[in-house]
Amino acid sequence: MRADSDMDHNLVFSTLNEVCEDTIAALCAPEEDLPYGEVAERLTTCMREIQRHATALEPIVAGLTNVYHLYDFDEETPGNGYRTLVKVLLSCLLHIIHKGRYISSNVGKAFFRADHNATEMEAYLSALCQIRALLHLAQKLLNDTPCGQLCTLQDAELSRRFVQEYSSMHKACFYGRCLGFQFSPSLRPVLQTVVISMVSFGETYGKQQSGIGKAALSILTSGKYVMDPEMRGAEFERITQNLDLHFWKSFWNLTESGIITGFNRIASSPVQVNLTLSVPPVPLQLPLASDPSLTTNVSPPIAHWGPGPVLMRLISFEIREGQDSEELLSFCRTDTRPISMSQLPWVQKQPLSPWLLIHFHGGGFVAQTSKSHENYLRNWSKELGVPILSIDYSLSPEAPFPRALEECFYAYCWALKNCHLLGSTAERVCLAGDSAGGNLCITVCMKAITCGVRVPDGIMAAYPATLLTTDASPSRLLTAIDPLLPLGVLSKCMNAYSGMVSEAVVPSVGGGSFSALTRDTALLLSDLTQGASNWIQSFLDPRRTIDRSRSQPLPPRDAVARNNSSTAASAPPNRSVHLDCSVEYPEGFEPLRSQCRAVIHPSSCPILKNPFVSPLLATEQLLKGLPPVHIVAPALDALLDDSVMFAKKLRAMGQPVTLTVVEDLPHGFLSLAQLSKETEEAAGACVQKIREVFQGQRLNPGLPNPVEQEETHLNAGQ
Repeated sequence: MRADSDMDHNLVFSTLNEVCEDTIAALCAPEEDLPYGEVAERLTTCMREIQRHATALEPIVAGLTNVYHLYDFDEETPGNGYRTLVKVLLSCLLHIIHKGRYISSNVGKAFFRADHNATEMEAYLSALCQIRALLHLAQKLLNDTPCGQLCTLQDAELSRRFVQEYSSMHKACFYGRCLGFQFSPSLRPVLQTVVISMVSFGETYGKQQSGIGKAALSILTSGKYVMDPEMRGAEFERITQNLDLHFWKSFWNLTESGIITGFNRIASSPVQVNLTLSVPPVPLQLPLASDPSLTTNVSPPIAHWGPGPVLMRLISFEIREGQDSEELLSFCRTDTRPISMSQLPWVQKQPLSPWLLIHFHGGGFVAQTSKSHENYLRNWSKELGVPILSIDYSLSPEAPFPRALEECFYAYCWALKNCHLLGSTAERVCLAGDSAGGNLCITVCMKAITCGVRVPDGIMAAYPATLLTTDASPSRLLTAIDPLLPLGVLSKCMNAYSGMVSEAVVPSVGGGSFSALTRDTALLLSDLTQGASNWIQSFLDPRRTIDRSRSQPLPPRDAVARNNSSTAASAPPNRSVHLDCSVEYPEGFEPLRSQCRAVIHPSSCPILKNPFVSPLLATEQLLKGLPPVHIVAPALDALLDDSVMFAKKLRAMGQPVTLTVVEDLPHGFLSLAQLSKETEEAAGACVQKIREVFQGQRLNPGLPNPVEQEETHLNAGQ
């Protein structure tokens, strides 16, 4: 069931009301015909509550749909946080309509599971209640910000209230039975796997054992979260609220494990060149862009700990001249060598490509490497016929800003100077990156402009992070329901990159080595036994059950909340938590509150407002001279408004820019490119924009838009 923000919302609301009345009528049959008793009362109460919420929401939706087109990039590119919130609401209502029709048609039949259907409907009622609160906050943003402006850059008080409201809102309902209802149906099993993996990993987090021991225990504990969605939602909420940054680094870095990378390599295109390189920190001399007869010095990265090597990975579908040279192989970190003609005489060495793609990976500046992103980079190299250099920049919090930017800029300059070793003449160079990598694409270009060296011929930034503050925007309200990008996690990444991390962080150590396996062998059987015991016990322990009638979790287990027990503020389910944020809701309405309040501080570190950290805040002087920027953003991304506002800013300056908004997908879709048709098509849109850069397709410069109330009809992509 898929909703569209342009769907006739009046029809949806009227249909919902009819379905609620039909369901209530079916449940009000004589008791001798429907022996459900209390369950029937629960369902009837639930349907009446849904009607009450819908009555209040209909005028809000009507108001938003009348104006949300004013916040689009242009007429041809509908997409902004207000549209997305309406779409999320309509998706929720469509699921309720579908479930209501099923109940009214099947109630009284032999195999009708009354309690199961009541629990499902109560879960969507909880989700509807919270979405109503988000739409109320969106309405406040709409009233308190200038027309056409999506981010509250000058309203610290409004952002503070948004952060504090998020901290106390109940979010578990979005991670249980309702998990991923807003996304493409093909992605919901993937999201369920991610969430179950995360909560299972959370149980083993902090235990003294290596990867294999944790994996064994996680597999055994995951069963209960498959069978009990409410427990899964409660556990996921607690994890995303307050566990420390090292947990997130450890979990995201599971994508670096041999099993996952091995699967990715099987599923993606085979390549003839896949080299990990370590480039020593020596000064470089590059010609000035303004006068190639003159040169400028480029210093190696020095921030925080002085000069050090820069790590990178070269991927090429076909082996090209220079890629098997002794000069390049002297930089190799591994013994793996590209296939050469001497090894396989039938392998043809290709000439230098005129194109070069330089890639910066995502991961919130704190996790992952080029290895995590190999799955789509291999395919890109084949589709584009281009060598790809992916940079393994140092990660935060061990290496906060500006270390990553320095390394990426140095790697870019090194690639320009040594393109012949990479299998390219670098006649046309494109930067590509996702999320944090998209941010680095933009800021590397800004640094190239300020240093006077050649800028690339274009940028493809997928869902880039252009504003690393907690300023509120309508799309950022989605962090309350997004399983891949909750605000608690987003703020931890921001603080880590700025160097303002409050918790001690221990560098993660890769598991799975022979020594770790030997160390854990004696404990493995114990882990298996204990895991099985915990799994069985979870169904017998009354403290770990869920109050299904309220769709709210009981107080958190000490094992999961152990790191923040001193700061967690508990409150009874469904009761208001009084905060110093004075968010006024309509009389008689209050959103559900979390058992454990998240500890999130509004961004105050001045580093986060540095234009080389948050390019949305950069002056025109820093952005003038950027190459054509192609942004690809999902409509359901919490950072969508960052992309829209940055694209509009560039267009207003006369800079060439395009924005592509893809539907029904989450932040990070490139990492899911091989898992569904929709993500594959979205990845194809990214490839097409890179191809346009290489083929030198000219863009009309963006036109200023002095009247925000009237959107220009010029498509920046034409």
